Amino acid sequence: VPLVLASLILGVANLKDMTKLARMGGRTFLLFLCTAFIATSLGLLLVNITQPGKRLSEQTKSELMTLYSPAAEKAMGKAAAIKESPLQPLVDIVPDNIFGAMSDNARMAQVVLFALLFGIAIIKIEPSKGDVLIGFFDAVNDVLIKLVTIIMQAAPFGVFALIAAIPKLDELISPLLIYIGTVILGLLIMLLVIYPMVFMHFSKIKYGQFFKQMRPALLLAFTTSSSSATLPVTMERVENHLGVPKDVTGFVLPLGTTINMDGTALYQAVAAVFMAQALGLELSILQMALIVVTATIAAAGAAGIPGAGMITLIIVLDAVHVPAEAIALIMAPDRILDMCRTVVNVAGDAVAAVVIAGAEEKSKPVILNPEIK
Repeated sequence: VPLVLASLILGVANLKDMTKLARMGGRTFLLFLCTAFIATSLGLLLVNITQPGKRLSEQTKSELMTLYSPAAEKAMGKAAAIKESPLQPLVDIVPDNIFGAMSDNARMAQVVLFALLFGIAIIKIEPSKGDVLIGFFDAVNDVLIKLVTIIMQAAPFGVFALIAAIPKLDELISPLLIYIGTVILGLLIMLLVIYPMVFMHFSKIKYGQFFKQMRPALLLAFTTSSSSATLPVTMERVENHLGVPKDVTGFVLPLGTTINMDGTALYQAVAAVFMAQALGLELSILQMALIVVTATIAAAGAAGIPGAGMITLIIVLDAVHVPAEAIALIMAPDRILDMCRTVVNVAGDAVAAVVIAGAEEKSKPVILNPEIK
């Protein structure tokens, strides 16, 4: 939370131009919305082709439901706290107490709104006073990046322990291989097909070079399953190795870490239909469309921490009347899939920063030769 807060305040304040902020903000939100919509639609297409839920045996379903029911109930309890009404997310984005919001990772959207408004307020005050605040948050941002980098050096060992502690992992995953393969195939298509199509129009860097430069961030995303924890490395690689200006990285990347979750959106679409298939429920075209909408919105509300997508998935299930208890069917491989989808989340943020930087470069006003009358 403090890293996203400091980075976003700094990113907005450094723009120093409300027109540029409005233009960049509009483009960023539109790009995030489009890629998330593509991701959910792709996931829906793939899961209806492979139909992994219909291949699950009754014995496997019974074993998974029995083993993971306690964890499913815990996730349902957390989801119940955020399920109010279709418009509730719009209400919840406004904090009643910013310090309370900063103490809860699930309320990251409130922190983002506060950071945006705080950054705008810095632009509006006297430059001399604004520069003092910018210098302060710049220092805080550097300290937090260093702090998170130190902590993350130990993260791979913890992730290894988490995976090793899962009982009968190989026995539980083998019946779910088609489901796992469907999710991973969708993530690979986003990573190797969709993103390059967007990327090549806004950058002179080849997409293969993009992968090479972003490798440390993508590896950290895979090992930690956290786009928030990866943010310091993502910012460093995008700014210093992809040449994206600091004002763009400071705005797009913290915002993307919070609301741009293409991998999570795709996973939720696949998981929702998989569970419906496993329970023998036939989803209508309208319900499929509802999954696209709710998965796109729910993914944006997911915190950038391990396992957050499981909580928001329950909202998607509730929208199409699939029993939330069915999430027990997908909990066995979720740690592995969480690692994979976080890679796509982080890559999507980096691609977005490059795209916005390219769009801003093209939108700069043309300075005519003063000698031309």
